[in-house]
Amino acid sequence: MTAASILDPVHRAAGARFAGEAPGSPLLTYGDVPAEYKAGVEGCALFDATGRGALDMGGDDRLEFCHRILANTVRGLEPGQGNRQLLLSPKGKVLADFELRFEADRFRLSTEPGAAPALAQALDMFLFADKVELTDVTGEHTPLDLCGPKAGEVLSAVLGPLPEVSDYGFASLDHGGMPVELSRVPVAGSWGWRVDAGPAGTEALWRALCEAGAQPAGIVARDCLRVEAGAAIFGVDITDDVYPQEARLEEAFALDKGCYVGQEVVAKIDTYGGLNKRLVALAVSHDDPVPRGAKLIAWDDKLEKDRELGIVTSWAYSFVLDTGLVLAYVKRRHQAVGTEFKLDGAEGTARVVALPQRAGARPITGEFE
Repeated sequence: MTAASILDPVHRAAGARFAGEAPGSPLLTYGDVPAEYKAGVEGCALFDATGRGALDMGGDDRLEFCHRILANTVRGLEPGQGNRQLLLSPKGKVLADFELRFEADRFRLSTEPGAAPALAQALDMFLFADKVELTDVTGEHTPLDLCGPKAGEVLSAVLGPLPEVSDYGFASLDHGGMPVELSRVPVAGSWGWRVDAGPAGTEALWRALCEAGAQPAGIVARDCLRVEAGAAIFGVDITDDVYPQEARLEEAFALDKGCYVGQEVVAKIDTYGGLNKRLVALAVSHDDPVPRGAKLIAWDDKLEKDRELGIVTSWAYSFVLDTGLVLAYVKRRHQAVGTEFKLDGAEGTARVVALPQRAGARPITGEFE
């Protein structure tokens, strides 16, 4: 469990519901999940992302080190730009998934909550004589995430006219005399915005965004939006037993940058295929939650018995389908839309559906069946 958000008192005073009473318990909802979901599709949903981790990477060799180690392009980026990055094992599986921000004097690496220490440890294993310093700055990293078609309008009302920012890029603004970093990043499966005013400015910025029309939202609505978009997240859908292509992470690695850790495996998969599983979405025959790890079972005529053909990683209610929806890794030759499975460890059946399932979601990548 991560540390409590600096906004916890604000949330609790507003009547938000949490998964538990312990500090750091996930914020489930502000009390109206349908309204929170609708804001993410038609208006502006605002999420507390202050639990995200962050590392600063400095030193004269940081560019060459990252180019040699990380899966995506680093050379060629300029200050104000960034991208999604992977650190792979020598066998080509995902050790870390994070966002890299290219600043003039450092790189800022933004991770899912709780993932910064493991990323620092993994990167340190590749450091030898390199002039690279890693600093955990999670305590300084207190971002808020916004998505929905009116998110830019809300931000402009609070921060003034927004500058042109490339995908994964960033710009420096201010709010009430406090510096604010604005980033263009995916949020819950759609292109959205991240704003970071630091610990001293986060509460004032949160309140100003709410007053400007943003709908505060919790993880329940965020998961509804994310799962309908087919957006995998590290630590839930993406683990160290997954190849990047299996999780549809094509935007996070490069095939033309030369050698990096795991590159040979990634290139071989791109050239010859051969993946045994792929992340797909399946509509469930009911709206009861399906636990992570539930198995997908189908009858095998050749073996004349039931066979395990997939495993669930995420569940959410789908407002589009009016039923439960899961993300799951399903074995090759069983991923076609319409393929149906029994749920082992849960009641009902699950049927493969197309992605994305909602308007405004980013296109998915990596179809091969």
